[in-house]
Amino acid sequence: MTKNLTVGNPALLILGFTIPLLIGNLFQQFYSMADTFIVGNTIGVEALAAVGCTGSINFLILGFIFGFTSGTSIITAQRFGAGDTAGVRRSFAISLVLGACMTIVLTALSVVVARPLLLLLRTPEEILERACLYILIIFWGIGAAVLFNIFSGIMRAVGDSRTPLIFLDYLFILAFHMGVKGAAIATVIAQLLAGLLCIPVIIKRLPMLWLTKADWKISGAEIGEHIRVALPMGFQMSIIAIGVVVLQFALNGLGTTAVAAFTAAQKIDLVATMPLNSFGATMATYTAQNYGARRIDRIRKGVFQCFFMSGSFSILAGLLFVFTGNYLAAIFVGSNPQAVSLAHTYLMINGSCYILLSILFIIRQTLQGLGDSLFPTVAGIMELVMRMFAALTLSKLFGFTGLCFASPLAWIGAVIPMVIALGFTIKRLNRQSLAEKKLSTRN
Repeated sequence: MTKNLTVGNPALLILGFTIPLLIGNLFQQFYSMADTFIVGNTIGVEALAAVGCTGSINFLILGFIFGFTSGTSIITAQRFGAGDTAGVRRSFAISLVLGACMTIVLTALSVVVARPLLLLLRTPEEILERACLYILIIFWGIGAAVLFNIFSGIMRAVGDSRTPLIFLDYLFILAFHMGVKGAAIATVIAQLLAGLLCIPVIIKRLPMLWLTKADWKISGAEIGEHIRVALPMGFQMSIIAIGVVVLQFALNGLGTTAVAAFTAAQKIDLVATMPLNSFGATMATYTAQNYGARRIDRIRKGVFQCFFMSGSFSILAGLLFVFTGNYLAAIFVGSNPQAVSLAHTYLMINGSCYILLSILFIIRQTLQGLGDSLFPTVAGIMELVMRMFAALTLSKLFGFTGLCFASPLAWIGAVIPMVIALGFTIKRLNRQSLAEKKLSTRN
């Protein structure tokens, strides 16, 4: 079922859209956490480190996919808000064509560079082969990730929620004793199933997305419109990912226990920040639909109401990690006291700065919903610079603790241009809204 976000109470609409999106995101993240829990508790810390040390390379490629597909869905949402049903279907067709091209290029590129990148990042020798096996399987399954991200993005654009991932880790890791290889295969199959499950949902509930022969007659101008928004959003994610790769380089130099602790803490951290991410994703769709419908006044109101809801949660989540982070870390790293202590340090430092991440997500996604790629790209560059500073400087001065400041510093660096951009954007939207009202009055 489609959902129109251009009419009704903004706060209730944003919350109502965010909750099912959050549930879907949590299913996806719980699946990801299963890798950490099962690998760490059934195979060992070294296996957990092998999976964890691939995260930055994984993010470099799959982050681009997520950013690119989110960009194409922004155009879809704007057309949906404008009531252009035929335009929505053509946008869907363009997304599928661009997704197929992206799959071919990224698969060929990533499987070639995977091992050299792991070596460049100083992956510990004892986990190198397992890490290489894991990431190669993931990269051969890039098509599954593209499929899922296109379908879920399109469904968000027209107001539907995301289909949750299927939970398969125990089957492949325990039942078939496939270890790290099983975790990778399970991830690819889960993404593929999640993407395929979107098809009957679209057939049954979203008739406006039923493509006809005429919908495939797309112009070069329309393709260019999608690429203009999608390509910068993909590169934004990759720019951020480069900072994460540099961070992984520094982390690998601290040893297997540090890598395992960082991996476990990140999984917990991602669950806590999922509501913040979901509020941000909601604002992208909310803003795009209202911008397409020329409801500028609703965009301003929605942004500030979302700030309050997301900010309140970020404070509560941060306090939770400060006081209970050690118990949560122990769930994933077992009885290793050093790993538990390091993971708790990460959770305390990051959790205390969640309010910055909340602001960043909302502003970035709002600007992207408007089709603005300049300031989000600047923010991505700032995140890269700050993460590199933490990785190359703070890690040498303070070790693991210095690396834990990488994300908070990145958030600070990104929030500054984002706040400035929001101020300029609100003024621009106010002038635009006033001009449209005057024009409407004259007519």
